[in-house]
Amino acid sequence: MEDIFKAIILGIIQGITEFLPISSTAHLIITPWIFGWSGTVNSLSFDIAVHVGTLISLLYCFWKDWIDIVFRDRKMLFYLILGTIPAALAGVVLHEVIENELRNPLIIVFTLIFVGILMLVAEKFGKKKRDSITLSDALAIGTAQAIALIPGVSRSGITITAGLFKGLDRAYAAKFSFLLSTPAIAGAATLDLYKSIKIGYSHDYSLFIVGVVSAAITGIIAIKFLLSFLKKYPLHIFIYYRWVLAMVVFLLYFLRN
Repeated sequence: MEDIFKAIILGIIQGITEFLPISSTAHLIITPWIFGWSGTVNSLSFDIAVHVGTLISLLYCFWKDWIDIVFRDRKMLFYLILGTIPAALAGVVLHEVIENELRNPLIIVFTLIFVGILMLVAEKFGKKKRDSITLSDALAIGTAQAIALIPGVSRSGITITAGLFKGLDRAYAAKFSFLLSTPAIAGAATLDLYKSIKIGYSHDYSLFIVGVVSAAITGIIAIKFLLSFLKKYPLHIFIYYRWVLAMVVFLLYFLRN
């Protein structure tokens, strides 16, 4: 029962933080670390499982867009495929490095702060006028998504930031970020499932189901909130949150060591 509770909490955290620019991976690593949780809920495989929940959120919120893209808007489909390639390649090549070497609190402290600075600069100097994607936009945002594999970066944070640097409107940059994340999340989950089956690793799938459901529900709420929020307000509140979180993690790390 205790593990079910942990799975619910982490699913909720994933659903909220996957789409807000504050790094879901950082929160999924930091939360078990702070509370001393171990086992299935503190693994990359569980992280991927709750990402499936956020994939469901994306499909629920953007299914009409995907139908239009697949059957009518071939240019956008091409841009999304192109933008997905960098993250797909990085995920395949660096999967083991990310799991074994980069899930470190001090790395998260650095990426939380550094990407927050990038977000602040993008807010200050980005023109925030365009609501259409070009080839160079897709390449730039796709490359940014690959960088988001590093814990603490935030997929939505770095891709929205890249969009702002390219002159995109905030809300449109967020929408393209969410569309671009759909195949990336699906691919990551598929890769992890394949590796799990290949090595014969046994998961507690009841925990995964609980995590998926809680992540899906909160993910839908987070998507709708952020798209509405960015139509009126800048990213500053998320930037400040990232910096405060980095300070908390930094202090806890040295108090525990």
